[in-house]
Amino acid sequence: MNIESFRNFCLSRKGAKEDFPFDDNTMVFKVMGKMFALGDVQDFVSINLKVDPETGVELRERYPSVLEGYHMNKKHWITVLMDGSVPDRYICQWINNSYDLVVAGLTKSQKSALDSR
Repeated sequence: MNIESFRNFCLSRKGAKEDFPFDDNTMVFKVMGKMFALGDVQDFVSINLKVDPETGVELRERYPSVLEGYHMNKKHWITVLMDGSVPDRYICQWINNSYDLVVAGLTKSQKSALDSR
């Protein structure tokens, strides 16, 4: 997956927005103001995704290119090296899972606002 595919897939999620809250290089994707994915626009070598803690352990054990979340909560985030070793369909599935985890944690009013978009 290249940076354009990653960006387009993230933005195709309902209510997803792109932001650069940290610096000019770190592209962050949010839903209702909550992060679900991020990556570096200049050096697209990895992405960070939110995960269920048990799933994160399983993915790190199964895929050498899945690491604890770099600069993130190690329990709830993974870093996926974009070295081509993980098929794009899995990366898309993990992005969807990250998005779904964030949406599940939204308040009722936030979910209602998202549903009305």
